[in-house]
Amino acid sequence: MSQGITAINEKVEKESLFIEDLTAEIRKVIVGQEYLVERLLVGLLANGHILIEGVPGLAKTLSVKVLSSAIRTKFQRIQFTPDLLPADLLGTLVYSPKDGAFTTKKGPIFSNVILADEINRAPAKVQSALLEAMQERQVTIGENTFKLEDPFLVLATQNPIEQEGTYPLPEAQVDRFMLKLHIGYPTKDDELKILKRMSFTDKKIDVSPVVNPEKIISARNVVNEIYIDEKIEKYIVDIVFATRDPKSYGINDLDGLIEYGASPRASINLTLAAKAYAFVKRRGYVTPQDVKSIGPDVLRHRVIPSYEAEAEDKTSEDIVKRIFDEVEVP
Repeated sequence: MSQGITAINEKVEKESLFIEDLTAEIRKVIVGQEYLVERLLVGLLANGHILIEGVPGLAKTLSVKVLSSAIRTKFQRIQFTPDLLPADLLGTLVYSPKDGAFTTKKGPIFSNVILADEINRAPAKVQSALLEAMQERQVTIGENTFKLEDPFLVLATQNPIEQEGTYPLPEAQVDRFMLKLHIGYPTKDDELKILKRMSFTDKKIDVSPVVNPEKIISARNVVNEIYIDEKIEKYIVDIVFATRDPKSYGINDLDGLIEYGASPRASINLTLAAKAYAFVKRRGYVTPQDVKSIGPDVLRHRVIPSYEAEAEDKTSEDIVKRIFDEVEVP
């Protein structure tokens, strides 16, 4: 087994070299935000969509644009608004009077990296249209179904403080996001660097594409090979089961505070994200710390607090943290 892990380690070392180049390009523009940049790379490598939540001005949109600029892929930014229609996103059938036939006009969803800016401003019909693309990696227009190009990644942003004119995302759609990230303010030192780097009226920093889609797909194949011990797999299952029945794990104070726990999709996504996180750290095996590091991002939007929890001012974040603190680590 140790020989197998050594071989995987060597493969990861070789295949993950582009991570340094990609991070260096992103760092040309983005100051700090290591957490955000690292999670964007995890989503890219694990083939999982990401929901980014934070107050305005924290470089959420900019980070996604810079990431897409550093990859030789097609990128589309879609500004979600209350009057957006599914056809504006997916495309539509156009009638030609000359020959009496309908032709398909594809929408902006037919790109590799999609920035769904302020996703919670779009109505339910648009959010449902996005659901098929996110889950099935395909789009249906009229009677025709079109496969989306690989890689296909939806990076969505939402503003947690301004709720006027917003439509809360349904749980079914939120569950399609592998990770939900909470972005905070930069440190004082980072903000000083941001000020010095960006406070010019004509400031433009060129970001060069350093990675092609084939490299990302090749890296994903290596991520699939990363070794995860059976004890860590059981640990992941224990974490997810503790969100459904905390009493059976001795976490009695959470009894009645969880309306719905995480689904099996959470177990799958937590395993994939932990492997991708190990790849970013240039390791060929998953450690329990990898699971603990990436776990809150996988679970915070999948654990639904009860009314009792809300009355006690307990959030899903608090519940997930408590579970990670209490479940025995292998």
